[in-house]
Amino acid sequence: MRALLRDDRFRDPPEAPESRAVMLIPGFLTGDQSLGLLGSWLKRSGHRTRRAGMRFNVDCSEAAVRRLERCLERFCQEQGESAFVVGQSRGGTFARVLAVRRPDLVRGIVTLGSPTVDPLAVHPLVWVQGAAVATLGSLGVPGIASHACVTGSCCGQFVDDLRGEFPAKTRFVAVYSRSDGIVDWRACLDPAARHVEVDSTHCGMSVHGEVFDVVARALRPRLALKRESVPPAAARKVA
Repeated sequence: MRALLRDDRFRDPPEAPESRAVMLIPGFLTGDQSLGLLGSWLKRSGHRTRRAGMRFNVDCSEAAVRRLERCLERFCQEQGESAFVVGQSRGGTFARVLAVRRPDLVRGIVTLGSPTVDPLAVHPLVWVQGAAVATLGSLGVPGIASHACVTGSCCGQFVDDLRGEFPAKTRFVAVYSRSDGIVDWRACLDPAARHVEVDSTHCGMSVHGEVFDVVARALRPRLALKRESVPPAAARKVA
């Protein structure tokens, strides 16, 4: 974070060529505050942002996506246009599902270290944390995923949509890092996405100057992207 605060890209963000409506979805065990710096930077660039309304991203995937869908629908109605969705880690899997379900609301998505190919391809420590959370949910604590969310039918539609065909006209950029440390980077290489590699830890992606550049680029109009012949210097596109 200190490096970001010293980065000229963060302190003096370039003005966006076109203002976009952008919804931000945090990762597992985190809340809206984890994407606060990214959100503030996007606003200072001229974009209009909306938080996901999550204190902790621990709920059943299907229940969480249904709430996000309603939030996104209201946001798009207020803005009078479809929105981009930026999701970190688990939030990125939610973004993909939203794009599949509601292509009328989602103009494009950017996922940050999100295992959309295999949501369970994570470090064993995350498995332990997830199991502990699921135990609370199974005991009846409201707003928390249970073991049934993995083995039962409650999230069946979510799983189907996560694996579903991605809308051809919806932009999809997947950011990954080989030094992620939490998510297996190969699980982030969704076949439907344009893959961009950065050198970052998993949690560090939300406060990383290179990632900010990738997000800004993904939000630009297609015409502006076509005019650019050179991609961000630190980002490497993977076929």
